Amino acid sequence: MTPAALADLRVLDLSRILAGPSAGQYLADFGAEVIKVERPGVGDESRRMGGPSLKDGDGNQSDLSPMFICANRNKKSITIDMAKPAGQALVKKLAVWADVLLENYKAGDLKRYGLDYASLKPINPRLVYCSVTGFGQTGPYAPRPGFDGVFQSTSGLMSLSGHRDGTPGAGSMRIGVPITDMIGGVYTYGAVMTALHYRDRSGEGQHVDMSMLDCAITATCTASANYLCNGILPERWGNETKNAVPSGVYRCADGEIQLSAPGTDIYPRVCKAMGVPHLASDPRFVTNEDRVKHRAELAALFAPLFMQKTRAELIALMEANNVPCAPIYAINEVFADEHVRSRGDVVELQHATLGPIKTVANPMRLSATPVNRFAPPPNLGEHTDSVLCDVLGLDAQAIAALRQDGIV
Repeated sequence: MTPAALADLRVLDLSRILAGPSAGQYLADFGAEVIKVERPGVGDESRRMGGPSLKDGDGNQSDLSPMFICANRNKKSITIDMAKPAGQALVKKLAVWADVLLENYKAGDLKRYGLDYASLKPINPRLVYCSVTGFGQTGPYAPRPGFDGVFQSTSGLMSLSGHRDGTPGAGSMRIGVPITDMIGGVYTYGAVMTALHYRDRSGEGQHVDMSMLDCAITATCTASANYLCNGILPERWGNETKNAVPSGVYRCADGEIQLSAPGTDIYPRVCKAMGVPHLASDPRFVTNEDRVKHRAELAALFAPLFMQKTRAELIALMEANNVPCAPIYAINEVFADEHVRSRGDVVELQHATLGPIKTVANPMRLSATPVNRFAPPPNLGEHTDSVLCDVLGLDAQAIAALRQDGIV
């Protein structure tokens, strides 16, 4: 069997919640040994977030919540009290062992423990030390805490989502999942891999400064580009598209579909699919500019036609006429979809006491070195003894003394 792509990589994960841990999970999925450091008796806050924690076969509550599960598979959990000097000493030893350190404490917070980059660089010059914070290591907002909603709003993302001004329910709207954490996690993974590539050529590690706000701003993509290049402020258009008609959400007999017909060549195919080919030559709708001008009139004509058919019927008609179209799924429908199932977008992890746990697969598909291991997220401190013994070489007596002193 081909070795995992990152099988020789060692990662010390001090991060919590979602952005940092998701980056650590991507590394772990491809074979990196990821040791997650958590507070004794408390653990990562995400163990209690994102929904009720799972129960075992006897009905006992575990410390594995949906949020923790989605960002911590394939990791080992060790508990260390970093507020105590002896705990700091253990983390420093693990930092010498590691190739990568992930942390998402407030800017400058780890300096008081001697665990900041400047303190660890002399003992491991090859270390890639990655800080994932809300606003970065520099700038007037650097000391501020923040969560997803803060970054969605401050980045402008929230201002782009929502119904059009002047319509019922108009106003900015938050995306319904912590999307900036996931965007930040992907960028963090990429930044870490880039820094490792440089280290492999130069022998030098470096400090990677990841800001959730910076990452979220990049996700505004064309809206920011249009403003920066043309000075044009974007408008909210809800489910419609400003410059393309018909494109948007259409209600049908048993739900909703998303239709995308941005080009003039696609519109006649929509008309054919819906049994109204004469609308393709209607002077009000011939060009896209005409359709944008007469948006409401066209919507009024199409609405009753869509309501006469089911989602499946509409999608079949659109596909037969080469029109981009898709159902608007609820989450349960996503995972029942035949294409999603064929892609293997769900993996089942086998937990020792909880049994099978399902989670979303890693979306990166590599032909030679695919993700081929799926260990469940660890219980709090599950690997403390084995890591202290196998990685740091401590014997049972030394580990017992650390536990007695509340260090681990």
